[in-house]
Amino acid sequence: MSRSLNSTITTALAADVIQPFFAIDLLFDSPNETYIWNGVGTRTINSKAYSGLGELLQIEPIEETGDISARGATISLSGIDNSASSLFLKALATPYQGRVCKIYFGVMDNPTDYIEIFSGYMDQMDINEGPETTTITMTVENKLVALERPAGTRYTSAYQREQHTGDKGLDFVAGLQTKKIIWGATPE
Repeated sequence: MSRSLNSTITTALAADVIQPFFAIDLLFDSPNETYIWNGVGTRTINSKAYSGLGELLQIEPIEETGDISARGATISLSGIDNSASSLFLKALATPYQGRVCKIYFGVMDNPTDYIEIFSGYMDQMDINEGPETTTITMTVENKLVALERPAGTRYTSAYQREQHTGDKGLDFVAGLQTKKIIWGATPE
């Protein structure tokens, strides 16, 4: 899958020294959305305030393939001070499975220019609480994983009527199984 890079990012990537950044949207239920980035301090990107976690934030390499396969991502926060971890408290108190997670890439030359490199659903969260610090590791499923799940749709008359009251279109399906249909010929 190709991504179109804007000219600012393309120019910055061609430079001798590159200062990239990653930003992550963890869209827990409102008002608990969490915005973090791998720098220091708070940075506003697209009118959202991202809290800098510096080296505490790690993103495993995101893999893209030529085929249609659902490759996920893993995000880790390590060495978090237990007394100052608002994300840790949100992780414990907020339902997270199935919530959207987006990962962006940009360059420090112009932090308003960035691209979304991954979007998926939060899946598993492993919290290892130590005496003074905590490590949170979250796996995020690719949105393509939805293609692997059964649709849950039934092609029965009862299901059709439940979805569309009064629709009798599937009432005749059972009779079609034994009906003889001759294509291209005129009935005698």
